[in-house]
Amino acid sequence: MNARTLFDKVWTAHEVVPETADTPAVLYVDLHLIHEVTSPQAFSVLKSLELRVRRPDRTLATMDHSTPTSSEQVFGTVPIKVDAAAKQVRQLESNAAEFGVELFDMRDARRGIVHVISPELGCTQPGMTIVCGDSHTSTHGAFGALAFGIGTTEVGHVFATQCLLQRKPKTFAINVEGKLRPGVSAKDLILGIIGRVGVSGGTGYVFEYRGSTIRGLSMDERMTICNMSIEAGARAGMIAPDATTFAYLENKPRAPKGADWDAAIARWRDLVTDPGAKFDRSMDIDAATLEPMITYGTNPGMVVPITAAIPERPGDAGAGQSGADAVYDKALGYMGFHGGDAMLGKPIDVVFIGSCTNGRLEDLQAAASILKGRKVAAGVRLLIVPGSQQIKRDAESLGLAQIFKDAGADWRESGCSMCLGMNGDTVAAGQYSVSTSNRNFEGRQGVGARTLLVSPMTAAASAVQGKIADPRDLLSRES
Repeated sequence: MNARTLFDKVWTAHEVVPETADTPAVLYVDLHLIHEVTSPQAFSVLKSLELRVRRPDRTLATMDHSTPTSSEQVFGTVPIKVDAAAKQVRQLESNAAEFGVELFDMRDARRGIVHVISPELGCTQPGMTIVCGDSHTSTHGAFGALAFGIGTTEVGHVFATQCLLQRKPKTFAINVEGKLRPGVSAKDLILGIIGRVGVSGGTGYVFEYRGSTIRGLSMDERMTICNMSIEAGARAGMIAPDATTFAYLENKPRAPKGADWDAAIARWRDLVTDPGAKFDRSMDIDAATLEPMITYGTNPGMVVPITAAIPERPGDAGAGQSGADAVYDKALGYMGFHGGDAMLGKPIDVVFIGSCTNGRLEDLQAAASILKGRKVAAGVRLLIVPGSQQIKRDAESLGLAQIFKDAGADWRESGCSMCLGMNGDTVAAGQYSVSTSNRNFEGRQGVGARTLLVSPMTAAASAVQGKIADPRDLLSRES
């Protein structure tokens, strides 16, 4: 048998009908995750066609994108303030009940961001195909799953058939060797990769992250890496499951148990790229050369080390060489920056720590390591939002939440929050927001908001100093 990549193994195992020159493959879906924003139209299509959800047992719903994060609104002591959000919440409650789909509603202790709760419950497992009407479904590839975002029409297709029509992507190996230096995190690594690949360099590919650096990452860190694969244009990102994966999943509520667990481990151990398997592209990264990273423009590929200046001319700004200058000029105009500007020391207004990229417990622990015993700078708002209600409880029991409150941060209920400006947690026009989320597009955090993507440590350091700050400076003072 020919040597196969991890991606090839998972893809082939789920082909119902293989791809031809004229038709895409029919791919079976193991797990369909849904939320309140991209599901209403799909449910409406089912109703109009008098169809049921084919596999409600393989469908899981939560509320996260448009939901508020203030305790009063979440637990109903005051109404949800954003009318569109309130309507979406009611609609998903109604649709889930009508179609027999399991839903974690607003007050459910298991609720949280869709890409956070599925792994922490053990629903996400190696070798699965996982889809969701959300770009950052690639997060689940950290477990050796083939996971990708789909559009609303495709959500309807999965509801009705538990399958999708898909063209098979190519493969792209990203080999990372070396040890990350103190103050440099998985978020800095993926931002560095995107800066090198470009925001369209992964189009048509599935990334497989490989090498000693990747094997040394925790599952929280691996999820951060895979989460942002889409920001380099990739269809998905994958990491082969190993002992770290198995240890994370063992005893999770919905992971296999007993003899089923033993059988699952035996299957999962084969989910590695075979020696000699060929990738369509590859790239090598030396992790030891990386610094804390920060974006300066309006896509995640416009990124530099935090000690660097903004480039005088554009690299890959996502529009091809002919349009790069226009994209670059427009982005810097929107951000109020200029080529040659230093990033360190620029004043900021808001700091957001959270999202499906960096709202997990280890992210909060990293932020707390900077914030402990310090105060948020005058005039800066720091919003910290856990990725799930379970993470919120864990952070409170470990004393992290108290560190945040003592520092002057606003500690919230779980949700997507300030990652996107549709739930009431927004940044005002013209304000600078240092954010641990995944996108810095124009208006992403609110009309006219200016977003700078960073790691949790960089975000916390910037909140303390009231300006863009290098977290290594604060770490060195502690050591």
